[in-house]
Amino acid sequence: MLLWLFRGIFIIVVISVLVVNAASMDLTAAENSTSWWTVVISGMALVVFFLLLDVLTPKRKLTALAGVFFGLLVGMLISAVLAQAVDMIGETYRIQLVEPAKVAVKWMLGICICYFTISIVMRTKDDFRFVVPYVEFAKQTKGSRPLVLDTSAIVDGRVADLCESRLFDAPVIVPRFVLNELQLIADSGDKLKRNRGRRGLDVLKKMQASSTIDVEIDESTAADIEETKGVDQKLLLFTKIRNGRLATTDYNLTKVAQVRSVDVVNINDLANSLKVVALPGETMHVRIVKPGEEAEQGIGYLDDGTMIVVEGARSKIGKDIVLSVTSSLQTSAGKMIFGRFESMSG
Repeated sequence: MLLWLFRGIFIIVVISVLVVNAASMDLTAAENSTSWWTVVISGMALVVFFLLLDVLTPKRKLTALAGVFFGLLVGMLISAVLAQAVDMIGETYRIQLVEPAKVAVKWMLGICICYFTISIVMRTKDDFRFVVPYVEFAKQTKGSRPLVLDTSAIVDGRVADLCESRLFDAPVIVPRFVLNELQLIADSGDKLKRNRGRRGLDVLKKMQASSTIDVEIDESTAADIEETKGVDQKLLLFTKIRNGRLATTDYNLTKVAQVRSVDVVNINDLANSLKVVALPGETMHVRIVKPGEEAEQGIGYLDDGTMIVVEGARSKIGKDIVLSVTSSLQTSAGKMIFGRFESMSG
């Protein structure tokens, strides 16, 4: 959006230069009229050329204001050199232009060059570096680094409570491709997956409604991210570009992020540090969905995906039961609860 606004300003400035130069010329004279139309046609050709060159090149972001100043500086230096070239070409080929028309050509050329250099800088990656040694224009992040959520962290739901408690005092970002994956899970034909997807959407809606959590659904599209295959790979690249921290409960994604030097917050590791576990003797309600590995074991899952292994529940597949917690295990791969069958759920 900002880039299109800049393009509109560029067109307005070009038209203004033409109008100002037209006002300073007597267009009733044949010589002035010919010069004027030469300037108009040349100027419009330059505008169309640079606009097409800008629009058709791949889009990339650079929000650092220093980069814009750098592009303007380079554009002005190139324009000064080309202005001398315009005079030399005119003298070499004996092109007769009145002074206002010559000034207009130089202005048009300068505006186009400045526009193009700034546009290149605005669409360059955030790690853009100037050729002079030790001079680097890098994206600066003010305040806390954003927290990028993946699908597993949203479905887990605990990140909403953590942000609500202001433990993560940072803006929360959900990329568009993560939201799309969440929607696909919610539309799945598998009942368990569908419930997990809907739970994730409910958690996201709850976070958006909170006055203490700053949630942003990132709709931007970057060429590098769109060309990357796999949601996990896109997440790692997106987090690097946004200079953020990745929040997840996926054990394998956590390890890959650490290998690729991406800051990652594993919710399960955080929960393990806080010793949040089910206490022995507590009762819970769960639906048994499949048999366990051992005899007489039944397996169920909580809404957040926590696996529950229940002794004596192998024959209760497809039924809701009440269990008594005997122990629990919290690891980076997730949480497991072990229990004993007590009775059928009301």
